[in-house]
Amino acid sequence: MKNNIDARKDIALKAADAVGRILIKNFKKPIIAKSKGDRNLVTAIDLECESAIMKLIKKYFPEDGILSEESPESASSSQFRWIIDPLDGTHNYIRSIDIFGTSIAVEYQKEMVIGVIYMPVTDELYVAHKNNGAYCNNRKISVSKKPLIDATLIYDSSIRYNIDPMLKGLKNLSDKVFNIRMFGSSARHLSYVAEGKADIDIEFYDKSWDFAAGLLLVEEAGGEATDFKGNKWSADTKEYIASNGVVHQQALGLMANVR
Repeated sequence: MKNNIDARKDIALKAADAVGRILIKNFKKPIIAKSKGDRNLVTAIDLECESAIMKLIKKYFPEDGILSEESPESASSSQFRWIIDPLDGTHNYIRSIDIFGTSIAVEYQKEMVIGVIYMPVTDELYVAHKNNGAYCNNRKISVSKKPLIDATLIYDSSIRYNIDPMLKGLKNLSDKVFNIRMFGSSARHLSYVAEGKADIDIEFYDKSWDFAAGLLLVEEAGGEATDFKGNKWSADTKEYIASNGVVHQQALGLMANVR
């Protein structure tokens, strides 16, 4: 089984490189965006990147399932499923803000085993392999050891979806942490936590393609990731806390009654 997982990691890396080239080639060029509803946008670049990833998966692993942000899910006959976000941070990309990337995860028997995130502007390639650690450009990374009072908190920017609990959570945390950031890309948020540049990320409404690779990255970097009740996360999770582990229980307590 290890060889099967390694083979899929190789293709995930190849796909991330291909998509990164597309994203850089088209960055800051005129883009037509279409609404998917509820102020979510999709561009031809999203679709081109998705197509590049899916072609590679179907070429090498046609029996694998694929769950992607922009297409209907395809079923698996191999117990492997790919969970991909071809362009994470679409709104940033459209506005020529250079915080965006690609997120590719591989799930085996409902457990994430590979996570790849590529941030093409900074040329940062993050790779997590279940029980084998987390790396950025082949350098092993780890979460910080900062306590909550010194922590940088990344908080969900989609406050419009459910204003009251999200603002309540933010209020609970605002005077307990050192500072608060919102970057508009889950791939960026989670990679920052994994390498200790931020200490905690709280999200209310992410989809599996947003976090599947990133949460594995955080865990393999020595951090912790759960839902708001402290339960183990899965592809079906909607809200989560990802942290350096040091602050996790405090964060859970502060978010316990926001609903």
